[in-house]
Amino acid sequence: MPPFDKHLFICCNRREPGHVRGCCDPAGSEALQKAFKKALAERGLNRRIRANKSGCLDQCETGPTVVVYPDAVWYAGVTEADVNAIIDEHIVGGRPVQRLLLPEPAPEKARGDV
Repeated sequence: MPPFDKHLFICCNRREPGHVRGCCDPAGSEALQKAFKKALAERGLNRRIRANKSGCLDQCETGPTVVVYPDAVWYAGVTEADVNAIIDEHIVGGRPVQRLLLPEPAPEKARGDV
């Protein structure tokens, strides 16, 4: 089998209930990753695009996180309802889904700034 064209890493990290940073897969069901796998298979893309389970991607506060490589596009707050948009618009259409992009971090203040 040739290498995959793209990899989707779907955070399936679990933390104890009430953790201050939140949890991307509180039910522990890996439902989001399974939804990506199913949608890719339905489109016949599962031999070219891989939907991998991921451990913590260190973006816990933004909700379930998905990153697409080699594009280096990060999505935040992803739900099963967003799966088709990510696949159809980004993976197939080549246009990242703007409404789901991980927000850019605020610039750090330079030394000496108050």
